[in-house]
Amino acid sequence: MITETQLSKIVPLNRNISGLAKSINTILPKYGINTPARISGFLAQCAVESGQFNILIENLNYSSEGLVKTFRKYFPTIESTITYAHNPERIANKVYANRMGNGSELSGEGWKYRGRGAIQTTGKDNYSKLSIYLNKGLDEAVNYCNTLDGAIESACFYWKNNRINIYADAKNINAMTYAVNGGYNGLSERTAFWQRSLLILGA
Repeated sequence: MITETQLSKIVPLNRNISGLAKSINTILPKYGINTPARISGFLAQCAVESGQFNILIENLNYSSEGLVKTFRKYFPTIESTITYAHNPERIANKVYANRMGNGSELSGEGWKYRGRGAIQTTGKDNYSKLSIYLNKGLDEAVNYCNTLDGAIESACFYWKNNRINIYADAKNINAMTYAVNGGYNGLSERTAFWQRSLLILGA
């Protein structure tokens, strides 16, 4: 479906082209991501979301300044960040507590169910839905998302549930971006990946 050479031109900074190509060729067809336009859309969105498929587990190692900027609701002042800055586990447990099916900050579920995958699955509820679809136990699904295959398949599951193939078929990069990002962050970069992939795959 896609060769290592083609993929290396689309995501040149990826550090595991062989493994990525194998996962993509094995998993994407199961989710109907099987045309140049659909593959290009998937690759473009995931490339931006995951640093060209290199960052597949959420990075929560924020400085005090980063916490106030990114999570002002939870960290309104620099003083409020003192025991959290550069402590990813504590940060996750706070900012993801009591939502998305997670328990309290003390439950540790914010960290356990932090973002994983090429389109990050986050929160106990979303992992539960994925686990049911994959016919895996909840912990098994979480562990699967730590693997490259799991990172790709969880993104495909999101893609399918949100019917993003429709937007890919229409070559609507704005609609694809909104469906993945909830906004238009990185739209110019996504568009560049999209156009390059379409050209390389001959769409």
